[in-house]
Amino acid sequence: MTDATPPAEPTAPANPEPPVAPSSRVTPSSPGAPGRALPSRGAAALSGVVAAGAALATGELVAALTAGTPSPLIAVGTAVIDFAPPGSKEVIVALFGTNDKIALNLLVAATVLAAGAVIGLVARRSTLLASLLIVGLVVAGTAASLRDPTATQTFVLLSAALQVAAGLLVLEFLMDAARPRATAGGTPVAADAVRRGFLVRAGVLGALALVGQGIGRAMLDARAASAASALVTVPETVDPAPTIAPENAFDIEGITPLVIANEDFYRIDTALIVPTVDVDAWTLRVHGMVDREVTLTFPQLVELPLIERYVTIACVSNEVGGDLIGNAKWTGVRLTDVLDMAGVQAGATQVVPRSVDGWAAGFPTEWVTAPERPRDALIAVKMNDEPLPVAHGFPARLIVPGLYGYVSATKWLKEIELTTWEAFDSYWVPRGWSKEAPILTQSRIDLPRPNALHRQGDTVQVAGVAWAMDRAISKVEVRVDDGEWTPATLTAPLGPQTWLQWRFTWPAVAGRHTLWVRATDGEGVVQEERVTRPDPDGARGYHSVSVQVD
Repeated sequence: MTDATPPAEPTAPANPEPPVAPSSRVTPSSPGAPGRALPSRGAAALSGVVAAGAALATGELVAALTAGTPSPLIAVGTAVIDFAPPGSKEVIVALFGTNDKIALNLLVAATVLAAGAVIGLVARRSTLLASLLIVGLVVAGTAASLRDPTATQTFVLLSAALQVAAGLLVLEFLMDAARPRATAGGTPVAADAVRRGFLVRAGVLGALALVGQGIGRAMLDARAASAASALVTVPETVDPAPTIAPENAFDIEGITPLVIANEDFYRIDTALIVPTVDVDAWTLRVHGMVDREVTLTFPQLVELPLIERYVTIACVSNEVGGDLIGNAKWTGVRLTDVLDMAGVQAGATQVVPRSVDGWAAGFPTEWVTAPERPRDALIAVKMNDEPLPVAHGFPARLIVPGLYGYVSATKWLKEIELTTWEAFDSYWVPRGWSKEAPILTQSRIDLPRPNALHRQGDTVQVAGVAWAMDRAISKVEVRVDDGEWTPATLTAPLGPQTWLQWRFTWPAVAGRHTLWVRATDGEGVVQEERVTRPDPDGARGYHSVSVQVD
């Protein structure tokens, strides 16, 4: 019988290596390469959001540090405004009112961050494609920035390169931090530890991006404000405005002031951030259909005779009873004085003023030159005895009595072109607004407030303002419910181009009542009862307020 030999036991290796789960294998491949562990979708999306935020913050900081580099966020928002289809402005204003610029900025930022989330998800599988998407995102902002007339191409391209670098570096850093990995000895790092480390890094970088964005925007605002607060010398006026007398205003608490303070004056324009204008380098150019081209520096402009006028201006978007209207004392040079220096040629039927940011208006030449109806249009350099605030057009803007602002009231004025009526349509005309835009006769109830509660027998003060600009106001009437129209008491007009205040005393009777107001202009034309939207040439209708009397 032969002895059986037992089989040999397998020999263990001298340095046993623990098995590694497939999901924890680490290879030196690039992100998304086969065989390398992938971060979770949530971590990848967050990495992309933070990377996009870092790129945005870089663009804001470069814009703040270099005068020739627009903010990419603002540039994209401006492009959205410029290329928005007709009617979109009204929708935005209806939704957000005067907060429409803030809403648009937030929308653009949210879109960029959402794009960043998509890029992060793409980076899980393809670093190359994700990198190309980051480049494409920055290129879109760069193209929008180059549309800005104040942009310097070299600085814009440098900003673009820095934005791409910031986005790529942050994305790579966070994607790497989010991947499952092992220690040097091959032991898998606990998933919770990886997650915590990733969230700390993402949180720190995200906070830095937010701070950078905030610092950049604050620096841009401060730069604009410092430019406007520069010491400018404006000589005394040769034709001062009249002094406000007691008969020009009622002493009624709650009524709209006759003159609106600069900080309370409405602001409507397409600038998402106010332009920064160096007054020492600023010039005003008059060209086109003129006998001689004229270029004026700021000192040369204010050496011309300065006059003061109280003028009420209004936005065409103002709803019936709205507050997108205001009256101020404007100091400036007559527009006709500057046009006379250039010599307006026969056939030049349109004045086209342009802003430093490229925005352009347009109005009939005869509106300001007709001798039978002098309107004293101004190239204004002061507002309520102060240099123009930056938000209202520093260093110079146009004030054209009787026309809505969208065809006339150009802020941050840099040039005036004389051309024909047919040759040019101003900014808002292709977007569905009327080319001719005289301000309509309107009136507004300031008191009592809507849904105010009164006692039967109270004497209710009904008061407000009315305007027809260069046509003046001859009469204001008030109606209670469906009763008769009764004349109100008017203040003496401060000037031929301003609003005035009115008041009416009503003995309250029990019930729910609606108070109505209407105005008649100096030409005998009664304010229209027909209700219309602001577009295309101004809102119509009577303003009313409902009150309860117990």
